[in-house]
Amino acid sequence: MRLEELRSFEAVARLGHFTRAADELFLTQPSLSRQIQALESDLGATLFQRDRTGVAITTAGEALLPIARRMLADADTARHEMDELAGLRRGRIRLGAPPTLCVSVVAEVIAEFRRAHPGIDLHITEAGSRALVDALSEGALDLALTITRPNVREDASVERVPLFTEELVVASAADAALAPTAGAPARITVAELARLPQVAFNRSYDLRVATDAAFEAAGLTPVIAVEGAEMDAVLRFVARGIGVAVVPATVLLGRPELHGSALCDPSLTRTVNLSRRTAVRPSIAVAAIESTIFKVVVGLADERSELRGRIALVG
Repeated sequence: MRLEELRSFEAVARLGHFTRAADELFLTQPSLSRQIQALESDLGATLFQRDRTGVAITTAGEALLPIARRMLADADTARHEMDELAGLRRGRIRLGAPPTLCVSVVAEVIAEFRRAHPGIDLHITEAGSRALVDALSEGALDLALTITRPNVREDASVERVPLFTEELVVASAADAALAPTAGAPARITVAELARLPQVAFNRSYDLRVATDAAFEAAGLTPVIAVEGAEMDAVLRFVARGIGVAVVPATVLLGRPELHGSALCDPSLTRTVNLSRRTAVRPSIAVAAIESTIFKVVVGLADERSELRGRIALVG
């Protein structure tokens, strides 16, 4: 098997069409067809069923696809690592994280890392933890920050290093005239929270899953003012006094327009992990950003931090 054949196979499988795949790869359609035929001959298996409307991947093709993607990703990583031997003047990092971490910890990490290594290209993927684990397994990401969740399957190809635990807090407008929490008390019970108008995240969010489970366990039905918003919109709505939102403590970092009340009876926490592919040596650039992540997390947990007492290092 040659890499160009695998690259052609992956493009046809992804696009479902020979012509579109040929255009993407800057190949003629006959050249693309010859590469797929050579790959099928090497493997002794038919990878696609062809018809007038396009192609359908076969069972053999479905089995090959994740393997091909990992092989292509590894070849890409090797190529970028050779570039990095110049001393972190060139390179690329593909980092994934849920939106709640992108607006807080990841923003701090990127700012710190770019000051030290401006020549490294950073590609950020925002997604839920389950999708990030899948992307790591396929080699589509180099590194990810993920949230521990009971319904996120364990994957032997991905290792998870716990970084810190943090409280989930009730965010409200810092302006008392806008705050729907009657002066933003220091502590709010889950029962009290259920009676407040809430700005609820999209149901795809790890955070929404956790809060819905807490209400369900207590037999409560929350009052929803706005539902289905993404992270930036939720924070804006809260700051304008439309409602409150349950957010991780780190989201409040550098946001004076928001006030955070501790959630209690019960309190809710989450664990943030550094996830990466097992048995794959990190590139020079990836190892450097890992060090930056650890440095930033230690700083956030420091007793002088504005998050003092709301996050705790693991290990």
